[in-house]
Formats: sequence, C-alpha cells, structure tokens
Amino acid sequence: MKIIVADDHGLVRAGLRLLLDRMPGIEVAGEAADGEQALRLVLALNPDIALLDIAMPKLNGIGVLRRIRANGMATKVILLSMHDGDEYVAEALREGALGYVVKGSAVAELESALATVARDDMYLSPVISSKLAQAFSSGRRAGPGLSTRQTDILKLVAMGRSSKEIARTLGLSLKTVETHRGQIMDRLGIRDIAGIVRYAVRIGLVSPYEG
Repeated sequence: MKIIVADDHGLVRAGLRLLLDRMPGIEVAGEAADGEQALRLVLALNPDIALLDIAMPKLNGIGVLRRIRANGMATKVILLSMHDGDEYVAEALREGALGYVVKGSAVAELESALATVARDDMYLSPVISSKLAQAFSSGRRAGPGLSTRQTDILKLVAMGRSSKEIARTLGLSLKTVETHRGQIMDRLGIRDIAGIVRYAVRIGLVSPYEG
C-alpha cells in the first residue's frame, strides 16, 4: 500500500514516517510540507492513500481533497486534525474523505484507519464516533450536518427500507424522501447504500443485525 504524508510540521512528518515504516505492507512514497506540494505528489505518484493534515499552508487538507476528487484520482484520503468538532468532520465527509483521525490518537488507531480505508470503508476516530452516538441517543441532531428528519431517513435507509416505505412511515411525499436521500449522501460524502449502512452501524444508529 503506497502512501504519501503531508503535514507542515517536520517533526510530525518524521514521527508519522517512523510509525508507517514499522507497519507491514506499507510504503511511504513521499512527504509534503504544504498542500500544493501534497497535491503534486498525489498527481505524480497516484498513491493508494494520502494522509493529509487539515491545517497546512498554501492549500489546506480539505482543499487538497477537493482537487484530488476534481482530477478523478482514485487516491483515498485520511485527514488528520487537532479538531473533533462536527463542522470539521461534516466538511471532510462532504468532500469525500474516507477517514478522519484526531491527532494524538494511539498508534493502533492509525493502523486501524489505514486498514479500514484500504477496504473502502469509512474510519472515524472513536472520540468522533462516540460524540455522534451520544447525539443520537440524546435526540439531538446526530450526523454531521443532518437534520432530525434526515437522521430518521438515514436510519430507515440503513435498515433496508425503500423510498416508498420511508415516505409511508414518515408521512412524507416520495419526492421529499428522494431529495433528503440525495442530500444525506452529499453531506456524508457517501455514494452508495452499502456505505450508508456501514456508516449507520459505525456510529450506532442501527445494529449490524437490524433490518
């Protein structure tokens, strides 16, 4: 698995490289100190995964992610950040990040994130998943950028309900349900129903056996 690492702090890059070099089956193909350099590396090397800090000069991690997607690259992106707030996570997922890891996490978490994203599954740091699960259980808006209604629809989609069934259950028009489904996928950066199910299970909205 070929990876590039981008962070504007040299010590952080050195630490990440040291960790990655110890992981079997992983090759660090390049390092970048800013977003523009990171984008050039992705375009030139076409790595499997780009490990990007969100806060970088010239072009931040979200900006690099947008350019990668605009260029049609298959490179998967994991964003690193000091922040675990909903607004940061929501933007990352909307733009198509498959992973979001909070800096300061345990070494095992980084390894787990790489393995999960390599399988095309989404990985969120446990602290983020926990926040989302607490939001669901308390009845607050749960899910980055989703309304309560969209959260209800997300759950029913994850349970395998069709748009017609959801419309009937929630007393909505079919057109309204379809509009919400499209917005949910856009906001979470998920492109298929399987991804919706994995996401809903990961944050505790449904159990793996529910359906």
